[in-house]
Amino acid sequence: MTEKNKILVTGADGFIGSHLTEKLVRQGYNVKAFAYYNSFNSLGWLDSSPKEIKKEIDFFSGDIRDPYGVKEAMKGCDTVLHLASLIAIPYSYHSPETYVDTNIKGTLNVLQAARELGIEKLVHTSTSEVYGTAQYVPIDEDHPLQGQSPYSASKIGADQMALSFYSSFDMPIAIIRPFNTYGPRQSARAVIPAIISQIASGKEEIKLGAISPTRDFNYIDDTVDGFISIMNSEKSIGEVINIGSNYEISIGDTVNVISEVMNKKVEIITDEVRLRPSKSEVERLWADNKKAKELLGWEPSYNGLSGFKRGISETVEWFSDSHNLSRYNADVYNI
Repeated sequence: MTEKNKILVTGADGFIGSHLTEKLVRQGYNVKAFAYYNSFNSLGWLDSSPKEIKKEIDFFSGDIRDPYGVKEAMKGCDTVLHLASLIAIPYSYHSPETYVDTNIKGTLNVLQAARELGIEKLVHTSTSEVYGTAQYVPIDEDHPLQGQSPYSASKIGADQMALSFYSSFDMPIAIIRPFNTYGPRQSARAVIPAIISQIASGKEEIKLGAISPTRDFNYIDDTVDGFISIMNSEKSIGEVINIGSNYEISIGDTVNVISEVMNKKVEIITDEVRLRPSKSEVERLWADNKKAKELLGWEPSYNGLSGFKRGISETVEWFSDSHNLSRYNADVYNI
């Protein structure tokens, strides 16, 4: 991958996409950022990017569900990092059709345009949610896929569509499967920002859903490095690759780590509205990241309990800034 190559990042305005876009620019890549069109003329998290970063980005506003706009955005690009998707699990119970349109049909639009334009490399973004509750741990890439929510079902569909284009048309496609990424800018719908924003707002009683499930939390910097490693590796073509920390921790213990880092004592209150339907809750996620290490030479910098605490500290620092915290409403739970 050379500097002259142009990279399109779909979903560049989101949590992971904005961090990835900024790092690519810092590393000297020529980047086009596909952001979701809206009447507020907002570029999402890229609005708050440093001026020296923003001036290097070629912005494109559109909708991943529009095949014509998607193809237009991809013209002149060599590589596509496809992150655009609907990700909120609770909202997928409410409006499942939008997940099919955005995640499956949107991915199909990217694939069709990539095929027609002869894109040199396409990295499609999956999620650890496609595994459902672990049948064995740690979870490797051969673990069965289980659509336990409309969101995860739509991502399974998108993943399989991407793999079908690799098999059918020999397209240069790789699939990155990040486990639970966290860090600055993450939506408060996610559990770590939900905990931090409530504590930072002065609350001593923290409203949460289930606290027994375990997760493999991956700090944003490690996830971004995973994307870049997969993008640059010829060995990743045709492969699904887990990007995870290989460290498992329960939501309850996550609260303890955060309260320790923030030096606050808190009590957990079960908020019924935050509970998933019982058969839909993913009880256990724990990544096997051997494939990423062996194939890419990638490994997490924020690994184990000490790495998790370091990542939490950096996340807390960001959320503790009053300007950043003001973007969140700790009193309201949005699906």
